[in-house]
Amino acid sequence: MEISTIQLSKETKKKISSFGVKGESYDDILKKIYSMAIKEQFRDFLMSDEGFIPIEEAIKEADKKWPE
Repeated sequence: MEISTIQLSKETKKKISSFGVKGESYDDILKKIYSMAIKEQFRDFLMSDEGFIPIEEAIKEADKKWPE
């Protein structure tokens, strides 16, 4: 694994460390935070009502298109 160095303020480092447990590296903590952020974005996407219509409205539209 290639290693990189990033600069953080002491305040940011302290905040990041609050997500970890004793013995966990900052790399591990940041991977955990990233994983949590991805899951949150996915949840927001799935729960978004943007571009969707209520089921009642969808049924009415379907009834118009395909009457019995």
